[in-house]
Amino acid sequence: MKKPPKLPGMILMDAQRRLLPPLLPFLFFIVAATCHAGVWLGVIFVAEDIPSYTGGPGPVLAVLHLLTLGVMMATAIGAAIQLLPVATGLAHKSLLPARLLMWLFLPGVLCLTSGFMLTDQFLMSAGALLVTLALMVFLHIVTSMLWRATTLKLAVAHAWISMASLFGLLGLGVALVLDFDFAWLLDHQNTAAQHMVLAACGFMGFLAIGFGNILVPMFALSQSPSGKVGWVSWTFLVAGLVGVLAGLNFQLNALILIAAVVGLIGAALHIKTMVWCLQNGMRKKLGLSFVLIKGAWGMMLLSIALGAALILDLLGDQGPALFGFVLLFGWLLTYIKGMLQRIVPFLAAMNMSKRNHKPPRLSELAAGLPLKLHAVCHVLAIVLGAASIAVDQSVGLQAAGVIGFIGAASFVWFCFSVLQSYFSYHRTAAQD
Repeated sequence: MKKPPKLPGMILMDAQRRLLPPLLPFLFFIVAATCHAGVWLGVIFVAEDIPSYTGGPGPVLAVLHLLTLGVMMATAIGAAIQLLPVATGLAHKSLLPARLLMWLFLPGVLCLTSGFMLTDQFLMSAGALLVTLALMVFLHIVTSMLWRATTLKLAVAHAWISMASLFGLLGLGVALVLDFDFAWLLDHQNTAAQHMVLAACGFMGFLAIGFGNILVPMFALSQSPSGKVGWVSWTFLVAGLVGVLAGLNFQLNALILIAAVVGLIGAALHIKTMVWCLQNGMRKKLGLSFVLIKGAWGMMLLSIALGAALILDLLGDQGPALFGFVLLFGWLLTYIKGMLQRIVPFLAAMNMSKRNHKPPRLSELAAGLPLKLHAVCHVLAIVLGAASIAVDQSVGLQAAGVIGFIGAASFVWFCFSVLQSYFSYHRTAAQD
């Protein structure tokens, strides 16, 4: 007898028992929101150097890692340490590793980005050590939970690739930092390219897609999409990632192009399953968050196409910067901000229903204006920023930085308004 399809929302059953102390994941979300504003400020000040940037320490590399570590990694940590227990039904064996993360990760990011900014080898090395230790702790937290997981096999498979990529990018990252001092790598730029592919496409890309397979159906109140299509997508994406890394390692441009096409097919299949969820879900009005998420899906496809064009030398001198901007700002940052608009109030509401006191609706946790302002500014900043890089116009890139900063500040406003509602709720509940 065929089993009825399982709704992803069923993972929320008894989920409150697996919730962390709320300020633990929220600290990482606040760090991510604050660094997001810092990234756009950095874009304003290094705008002249971005279009022609191809690597090396300095302010551009500092801003780049403020984005990848301060925004993306902080978001990934905050989401994973809380959403994995909720999704898998497995509680953390101990909260000590999660608490240790805070004390290693935040100083590490500060040291590393400061070292890049000042071209200070000691700060770079100290920061790399702290960040590596922090992310090894994160690896332990996630892999120990994945090892015990018996459900959500497709999402877990994506997470395993993400964690393997994280392990690889950490090794390459340390080698790159030490190479600034010892010059031991045969090809620093090629190693940096592999590091970026592992970070953006391997770690963040697979983690985003894996969580998307859980969160999109849950937020849309949809059945899970076709498992067969999901596994085909996963296979194509893994083959694409391995092919790009092999092509870079052996300097085989033809292999990179083939891998890009394979990855593009995998990404398109994933998007197809997500669109199916939106079309068949019971909740049709998903707000601005899914406007950003849909835009990010388009940017994911565009970034892969631009990567292929870069290999074919079709993008000119600004090609590396344009590809990196669309990949990091267009796809990943847009996707993260769209998801965080849902995750932050969702987790707050779950923690506000612990007491015998009626929790507010999600729409009541924060004002709508900050998110509207953020969405408009973010889209304008991405479009203007990409266009300015393409035509090598630093003034336009500075304008994009100003607009992006206004949007990022609005997102910080949104996060703090949710926290204000959270604390207000608990004060009221304590008095009753």
